[in-house]
Amino acid sequence: MASDRLPRQGLLLLAALSLFWGANWPVMKMVLSEVPPLYFRSCCLLLGGVGMLALARLSGIPIKVPSGQWSRVLWLAVFNISGWNALVIIGVSLLPSGRAALLGYTMPLWSMLLSVVFLGDRLSGRTVLGLLLGLAGIVVLMGGSVEGMLQAPLGVLCMILGAWSWATGVVLFKRIPVAMPTSALTGWMMLAGSLPLLALAIPLETSRLVVPGTGPILGMLYNILVAFMFCYWAWNRIVQMVPVAVSSVSSLSTPLIGVLGGVLFLGEPLGWQEIVASLLILGAVGSVSLRR
Repeated sequence: MASDRLPRQGLLLLAALSLFWGANWPVMKMVLSEVPPLYFRSCCLLLGGVGMLALARLSGIPIKVPSGQWSRVLWLAVFNISGWNALVIIGVSLLPSGRAALLGYTMPLWSMLLSVVFLGDRLSGRTVLGLLLGLAGIVVLMGGSVEGMLQAPLGVLCMILGAWSWATGVVLFKRIPVAMPTSALTGWMMLAGSLPLLALAIPLETSRLVVPGTGPILGMLYNILVAFMFCYWAWNRIVQMVPVAVSSVSSLSTPLIGVLGGVLFLGEPLGWQEIVASLLILGAVGSVSLRR
C-alpha cells in the first residue's frame, strides 16, 4: 500500500522533476517560435518513447506488455500523454509560458476530486490544507494576468482541459495498474501517445515545417532526453509511491519554476505576487510531502 508521505527517493525525484519540468515551459516557448506545435510534441514523444524502451532493453528490463493489459496501456497513454500534450502545447503557443503553466497545474484540484469519486480516497486535513495553499499560490500568481489570459480564451480552455486530462490519467494509474517496470511502461505510453498527435500534425502542419535554428534544436533535445525520458519516468514513479492527492499537490512546485524561468529567460515580469506565491506553494508541497 502506498505511504501518505514521499520517501527520500521520492523527494529527490520531486526536486529534479520540479526543476526540469519547470524549466521546460520557457524552453517550449522558444521551440514553438520555429517548430509547429503538434510536430514538436509528437516527434519528442516518439523519439523519447523509443529511447526509453531501448534503455530498458539494454538494462535487461523486460519491455513486453503483459497479456491482456494493452488496453490499459492505451487508456493511460490517451489521458496522460496524448490529451495533456496536445492541449498544453496549443495553450503554451497562445499564452505566456509561466501563466500557461499555472493553468495546467490546476490539475491537483481535478485529480483530488476524481480520486474521491472513483478511488474512494479520503482526504486528510494536511492534504486539504496543502491543496488550499497551493491553489492560493496559483491565484496570487495569476493576479493581473487574468485580463490578459481572457484575451486568449482558446489558450485558457486548452490548458484547463489539458489539466483535466492529466488528472484523469493520474487517477487511472491507480485504478488500472499495469504489471510491468516503470521505465518500460513509460516508454510504451509515450510511443502510443505520440501517434495520434503525429497523425494530426502531418495534414495540419507539414506546410509550416522549416529547418529550425540551433536554439530550437537544443530545446527539442532537452525535451526528448530530459522533459520526456527522465521526467515522465520520475513522475510515474512518484504516482506509484503515494496516493493521488499527495503526488498531485507535490507537483505544484513545477509551475513556480516555470514562472521563474519565464522571468529569467523570457523577460516576463517579477513582482510581489511571485514572492508570496512561492511561500504558499512551498508550504503546500511541504504539507503533503514532508514528515513531521
